[in-house]
Amino acid sequence: MLLAIDIGNTRIKGAVFEHDTLKEVLSFSKEALQSDIDDILKKYPKCSDLIAASVGKTAEEAFSAFENRLHIHFISREFAFPFQNLYQSPKTLGIDRMVLASGAVLQYPQRHRLVIDAGTCITYDFVNDQDQYLGGAISPGIRLRYEAMHQYTAKLPLLSATYPNLFIGDTTEQAMHVGVVEGILHEIDGFITQYEQHYPKIIIILTGGDAEFLAKRLKNTIFANSNFLLESLNRTFQYKIKND
Repeated sequence: MLLAIDIGNTRIKGAVFEHDTLKEVLSFSKEALQSDIDDILKKYPKCSDLIAASVGKTAEEAFSAFENRLHIHFISREFAFPFQNLYQSPKTLGIDRMVLASGAVLQYPQRHRLVIDAGTCITYDFVNDQDQYLGGAISPGIRLRYEAMHQYTAKLPLLSATYPNLFIGDTTEQAMHVGVVEGILHEIDGFITQYEQHYPKIIIILTGGDAEFLAKRLKNTIFANSNFLLESLNRTFQYKIKND
């Protein structure tokens, strides 16, 4: 069994896998990460491996207490990935984006794939049907947009994501909701349409913490899976085992 851990900018998520079967999705506290992992290992004593991907500041030392109980694997750019990285600045490509691209290649072979990760930032990652990673885009996520309007203006309040009632905001709060939520929906739909024009029959995968919130309002056909990064960690680990 495998424990996969995704250390993001704002939260830590995990999942337990038995081969390709997802047994449980988990949330971890940064302050109590070691005790949380210890609890999971007591619940799943057959876990033999831990794979972790980090874009946050959590150090690898946090896992050192488990080295006598697990084989620990940290995703790095030297890891075995099932695609050719054609990014012009490969050393700046986030590990999370590489894992998502890996999962898309392994789950949808010989297809064009666009992975949209709606988290702190919204990232767009494209891999063509020749398994070449070409790049994508990065833009502020929902929370960042609300926070930016609040922090960089004198009077705009800090709001939480809410579907606007109309596309014309008739109060300041409604106008902000239209600007953020409808703006992001138009952005995503616009990117999808652009990719579909250049790459017919492309697979669109929407993931991340805001995936379910956004998926209900998107016009284009997508596969919404908030656990896709965790599943991609498992697939990347299985790929590594087969190719070692």
